[in-house]
Amino acid sequence: MHVKISDKASNINPSLTLSIDAKLKNMISEGIKVYGFGAGEPDFDTPEYIRKAAIEAINVGFTRYTAAQGTMELRKAICDKLERENGIKYNPNEIVVSSGAKHSLSNAFAAILNPGDEVIVPVPYWVSYTEIIKLNGGIPVLVGTKSENNFKITKDALESAITNKTKAILLNTPSNPTGTVYSKEELEDIAETALKHNIYIVSDEIYERITYDGIEHVSIASISEDVRDITILINGMSKTYAMTGWRLGYAASNERVIKAMSSVQSHAVSHPCSITQYAATAALNGPQDDVKNMVREYEKRRDYMYKKINEIKFLSCRKPQGAFYVYVDISDILKHELDGKIIENSIDLALVLLEKAKVAVIPGAAFGTDDYIRLSYATSMDTIIEGLNILDKFLNKCLK
Repeated sequence: MHVKISDKASNINPSLTLSIDAKLKNMISEGIKVYGFGAGEPDFDTPEYIRKAAIEAINVGFTRYTAAQGTMELRKAICDKLERENGIKYNPNEIVVSSGAKHSLSNAFAAILNPGDEVIVPVPYWVSYTEIIKLNGGIPVLVGTKSENNFKITKDALESAITNKTKAILLNTPSNPTGTVYSKEELEDIAETALKHNIYIVSDEIYERITYDGIEHVSIASISEDVRDITILINGMSKTYAMTGWRLGYAASNERVIKAMSSVQSHAVSHPCSITQYAATAALNGPQDDVKNMVREYEKRRDYMYKKINEIKFLSCRKPQGAFYVYVDISDILKHELDGKIIENSIDLALVLLEKAKVAVIPGAAFGTDDYIRLSYATSMDTIIEGLNILDKFLNKCLK
C-alpha cells in the first residue's frame, strides 16, 4: 500500500524529447552507432572567454550566495543587451535571473496564474509549455495553426480563443519546433488583441539570435510602452552561447511582476549558480563573433537538411526561418506498414526509426501535432548527411 502522490504531479506528462534522448544515449553507451536528430542542444563548445570567466569566478571566490534576483552586474548587462539588441529599456529591478529559461517560465506562471486561469498556447508548441502551465494551476488552451501560414497564430484565432478566464498568451519566436519567426506586423496584431483584453504576453525568445536569410528577430515588448508593460520577456544563455548545461535564463517585465517572480524564486532555489552568473555577465559583455560563426554553420546545415528532406519520398517540410529544427510532415507515412509495423502515429514512427534504422527523431506528438516529426540540425554536417541518407534508404526499402 502506498501513500498517494499529488493529483498535480500525476497529471504531468514526462518529456518525450528527453525520454527519446535518454534511449539514444543508452544505445550509444552500448556501442551502437546512432544518428541523433533529437535534443535541441548546440553541438558547439561554450566559447573560451566564457569558460575562462567561470574559472576566474572560482579562483576569486565568487562562490557564495547572490541576491535572489541575480547579481547587479548581470542584471545591468542584461539591461544593456536588451537596449542594444532589442531596443527596449529596462532597469535592473525589472530583471530576474533564473536557473534556465524553463525556470524563468515556471516563475512567470507562478507569479501571474490563479487556479483555473487560462493560457493560450499556439500549436505546435514546445513540449514543456503545457506542463509548466498545469504545474502552476493554469489551463493550457491549445489553438491550432496551419502549415501554409508557417504555423503562426492569427489575430482572429487568438480573438476567438479568449474568454473571461484568459490570463495570458504564450508566444515563441523563433519557434521550437517549427523554426517560425513572427514579423513585426504579426506581433503588432497579437499585441493589439492582448491590450484590448488586458492579458499578459509571455514571450519566449530563447532562439532570438538564431535567424536566417536576413530575417531579424523582433521582440514584442519593443512595440510600445503599453505592450512592454503587459509582456514577460523570457530569454537565456543556452542556445545563443552553447551554455545548455550552465542553466541560466532571465525574465524582463514590469517591477510588479518581477518582484513576484523573485519572491517565488527566493523560496524555491534562492538564486541561480553564482559561477554561471559571473560567466553569463562575461558572455553578454564580451565579443559576439562566436555566436555569428555558430549561426552561419547552422544556416549551412539548415539549407542541406531542408533540400534533402524534400527529396525523400513520403516526407516534406517548410524552410525554417530560425532556431535549429526542421518540422517534417509525415502524413504520407501514417497508416502504412514500415518494417512490419503499421505506423499509427508519430511515436510509432520515432520508435521504429530509432530501433531499426538507428536514426533518432522527436515525435510531433510531443508538440501537439501527431502527423509531424522534429529533426534538429544542431549536430555535425557528417551526421546530417549520413543520417538522412540512411533515413531515405530505410523508408524506400521498408515502407509499404
